[in-house]
Amino acid sequence: MAITTAGRHAQTRSVLVDLLDERVRDLVRREGVDPQRDAGVVRRIAEGVVRAHDERSLTGQVEPVPDVDVVVGELVARVAGFGPLQEFLDDPEVEEIWINDPSRVFVARRGRHELTNLMLSAAQVTELVERMLKSSGRRLDLSQPFVDAMLPEGHRLHVVLEGISRGFSAVNIRKFVLRAARVADLVELGSMTPRAAGFLEASVRAGLNIMVAGGTQTGKTTMLNCLAAAIPGGERIVSVEEVFELRFPHPDWVPMQTRQSGLEGTGEIRLRDLVKESLRMRPSRLIVGEVRAEECLDLLLALNAGLPGMGTLHANSAREALVKMCTLPLLAGENISARFVVPTVASSVDLVVHLGLDQHGVRRVNEIVAVPGRVENDIIEVEPIFERRGGDLRRTRGMPPRVELYERAGIDVHALLAEPTGSPEQAREVS
Repeated sequence: MAITTAGRHAQTRSVLVDLLDERVRDLVRREGVDPQRDAGVVRRIAEGVVRAHDERSLTGQVEPVPDVDVVVGELVARVAGFGPLQEFLDDPEVEEIWINDPSRVFVARRGRHELTNLMLSAAQVTELVERMLKSSGRRLDLSQPFVDAMLPEGHRLHVVLEGISRGFSAVNIRKFVLRAARVADLVELGSMTPRAAGFLEASVRAGLNIMVAGGTQTGKTTMLNCLAAAIPGGERIVSVEEVFELRFPHPDWVPMQTRQSGLEGTGEIRLRDLVKESLRMRPSRLIVGEVRAEECLDLLLALNAGLPGMGTLHANSAREALVKMCTLPLLAGENISARFVVPTVASSVDLVVHLGLDQHGVRRVNEIVAVPGRVENDIIEVEPIFERRGGDLRRTRGMPPRVELYERAGIDVHALLAEPTGSPEQAREVS
């Protein structure tokens, strides 16, 4: 009996919220409010609708609102937010949300996946995707069955249309969660040691070319943001991305993103186009959000010509990152050969920072390697500067290339990397 009563109360509440939802939407339309831009106005309207309904309930004509604040929040989420997903978007512990089908909604917290108890309908998923894409200005149809878009709060949306994915459209929302804005913040989070952080910050100031590598969700974009924040304010930065994800403080920064083709099949702007265009904008630094295809060739040509830059790419180690950078330019055309690419990568990339997740889901710097520019049997030589051993990021004997750049910036890189007197690492070396 209790279960039946509870079910009846839940059904009554659902009907009530649906009724209030219709009234709020009607007033939003009448007042000409853009719910995506004016969430505060939507909240005011929702509060007024709930208050009016609660006053009527005193006469016994309608059911009372069970919890005014909760219902107002749900109405705002439905009309101005992203409905049932809004609670996960508002949860600072949730890093990513994905929908495999309407009955299977997952989230990631601290690097771990979990299935939620949220059950959606196919119509709800379709309506949520349409609303998200409306706020981003991008489209999804049979001619464009994949889409990457940026949501208003900086979250990244990826959708695969039904037909490409089996049964239902697949939805991923990677949240923008700002846990670190500078390299020092990564030390506090336990990602690396203060000495490694100081070395990376000095390397950025000196103008070395740095690639950040790692698997999915290892914090590559966060690391790139933190490194970019160390670029001196007197330099001009141009960044290029698939969708806007980079966020860092700098007074002279031009961010650019790609664009889909229009309904006529024209107007597409590829990442490679943006890399080429950026070189005409008098940059002091070039940042590529993620290197995935033939744009790697244009990045290498820019770095090889003396323009300092940074970027990220997916790879399982620092060495694999260099191998991948030697492979991707080959996609640019048959006239590009490994004989040209391999020495170009060796002379263009100075440092590779490799990131990973530990067994607890904590993001760590696994290694920082130098690329001295030497090639032996078509293999690029590297010198590890920091390596993670036994859970600790430890200094090795490697040194960065182009020491003269540090000297020009007034940085004594030898002193920066020197072992503190009496440190445990120094004691291990002596023994």
